[in-house]
Amino acid sequence: MRTPLAAAFVAAVALATPTAALADYFVYCANGRIEVDGRDPEQMRIARGSGVCQMGPRFRYLSDAQEFARRNLGGAGRACSCR
Repeated sequence: MRTPLAAAFVAAVALATPTAALADYFVYCANGRIEVDGRDPEQMRIARGSGVCQMGPRFRYLSDAQEFARRNLGGAGRACSCR
């Protein structure tokens, strides 16, 4: 009788345990400013309009995208152009 109860408890704990969300991050020039965002390019264009262009590859970690933006583009918030 304890085995089904123990199995149910283990399953409940496993479902309640937070897991790292798999996310991708991108560096954009959006309306003249560098931004690091988790939205994919299509979502970003829908949200910000035609003044958006991707400025680097896809990154698995936010810190990597921020470091790329800082090292290569001066950092988030800096002026940029999609031309």
